[in-house]
Amino acid sequence: MDILYLLIPISLALVAIIALAFLWAVRSGQFEDMEGPAHRILMDDDSVNPMPEPSDQNKNTKAETNVKAK
Repeated sequence: MDILYLLIPISLALVAIIALAFLWAVRSGQFEDMEGPAHRILMDDDSVNPMPEPSDQNKNTKAETNVKAK
């Protein structure tokens, strides 16, 4: 029964800390845009070029021909 004198103040302090953290998050704008990140994941970025630059391909083929020539 004596443990309740310790556990009740600790739990009230923990609840107060959690409430302060939640209020800080709300006031700082953490919950402003709830749908933006979800839509951003689904949108494809078609501007990305998966092929390497032609200059990079030429460097690789020149290095390979020098190795084969030796």
